Amino acid sequence: MNPQVLGITGGIGSGKSVVAQCLYNMDIPIYNTDNEAKRLNNTHPAIRKALKILVGEKVYTEEGYLNKPLLASYLFEDEQHTKLVNAIIHPYVEEDFLQWKQRQESPWVAIESAILYESGFDHLTDKVIAVYAPQEVKIKRASKRDHTSADAIRQRMERQMPDEEKRARAAYTIINDDKHPILPQILDILANLLCKIPR
Repeated sequence: MNPQVLGITGGIGSGKSVVAQCLYNMDIPIYNTDNEAKRLNNTHPAIRKALKILVGEKVYTEEGYLNKPLLASYLFEDEQHTKLVNAIIHPYVEEDFLQWKQRQESPWVAIESAILYESGFDHLTDKVIAVYAPQEVKIKRASKRDHTSADAIRQRMERQMPDEEKRARAAYTIINDDKHPILPQILDILANLLCKIPR
C-alpha cells in the first residue's frame, strides 16, 4: 500500500500533538519527526559521524548518547549552525519516514512536525493541517509544559515560521484555543479526506 500523507504542523504550544493523538486514536498512524530524529541522532552511524566532524567528538557522551547541552549551545551560537545540523539530520529522517510509510496498512498516515515547512518535509505530504492557537495561549501552555519563562518561549517562537504563513500554506486549519472543540474540526477534515482517497 502507498498511503496518502497528512502533515500536521503548528507553532510551539499550538497543541499539534493533541491533534496527532486524536488522529492516532482514529487509527491513523502517526510519524513524529521530533521523536524519530532524537532516536536517529543516537543510533544512525552516518549522523553520528557527521555530527562529530561538525561539532566535535564530545557531541556524544562516553556512554554513546547525544550531548544535548553541547549541541544546543552550538545551535544557538549562529543561525548557520542550525542549518548545518539540519542538513545532516533531515535527509535521514525523511528516509526513515518513507521506509515507515511503506510498512503502514492504512489509506492515510500523518507526519507531525513543528518545522514541516522550514524543513521541507511538506513535499512528502498530500494535505497539511495547521494547528493554530493565539500567542498568549501558546506561551502559557509551553511555559507550563517546558517549565521555562514566557520570554524564553517568545524567543523560540521568533525562530519559527509565523502562524499566518503556516495557515496560508496548509489545506486545513484547526483552531485550538480552548474555546473551539477540536474533535468536530478533526472529524470534518477526515470526512473531507475520505472523499479524496484514490480508489
